[in-house]
Amino acid sequence: MSRPYPPRNFSSSGSFVRVNGKIRAREVRVIGVDGKQVGVLSLSEALNQARANGVDLVEVSANATPPVCRLVDFGKYRYEQAKKDKESRKHQHATIVKEVQLSPRIDPHDLSVKVSHAIDFLCEDMKVKITLKFRGREMAHTEVGFQVVRKFLVEIEPYGHQDFEPKLIGKGINVMITPLPRNKRARNPNHAAEGLAPAALPPAQAKAHQPIPAAAQSASKPLNSAPLKQTAPAFAHNPFSNLDLAVRQDSAQESHGGS
Repeated sequence: MSRPYPPRNFSSSGSFVRVNGKIRAREVRVIGVDGKQVGVLSLSEALNQARANGVDLVEVSANATPPVCRLVDFGKYRYEQAKKDKESRKHQHATIVKEVQLSPRIDPHDLSVKVSHAIDFLCEDMKVKITLKFRGREMAHTEVGFQVVRKFLVEIEPYGHQDFEPKLIGKGINVMITPLPRNKRARNPNHAAEGLAPAALPPAQAKAHQPIPAAAQSASKPLNSAPLKQTAPAFAHNPFSNLDLAVRQDSAQESHGGS
């Protein structure tokens, strides 16, 4: 009686590996611990060799005739397989496509923002699909839309090249942009502005960004570390500005001494 559903411990044929007693073949081609071929042995003889060497008998090629088995520690074998899969995934490059939508009556500022986004995508090795859609009576003047698309392409030319000429498909213009290689591609201006060094600033701003040496900071500090008192702001028309306070204090002391 066949089961309608596979058992819970069932795994796909790609990831399922038979080990030791789970191998079903009567004869197997054995690869020794040192990586050299031992020959075709019966399953019992191969298992005895695995026990003698303190390793497992792992079926590495089940479709071969006879199946190929390897004398290796099963944990080490799984680690090697996982490492190979990881290395193979590194070389796989998934193409990501980003879409930028335009309009025939787009504002110049909005167009510059769209160009900035497209440059960011291209500098991250992503493809950019430019889509310009016409609405209503705008279809009567498709040349305006082509002008906007060509202006957009001129702006991003240092970062990517078009795969084909802009095409009018239905009620829109489509074109695909592929990023240039890194050695031929211009530097992202957005990242360059964020990492601007003080030396690239104007002289006045560069001087303000320079750190003050510790010796100069210690020399500029007064000997008395007490905080300075804040003086009151001077008035434009102060009636007491010409008053000599030292003379008044001397006269006050003489009057007290005479009394």
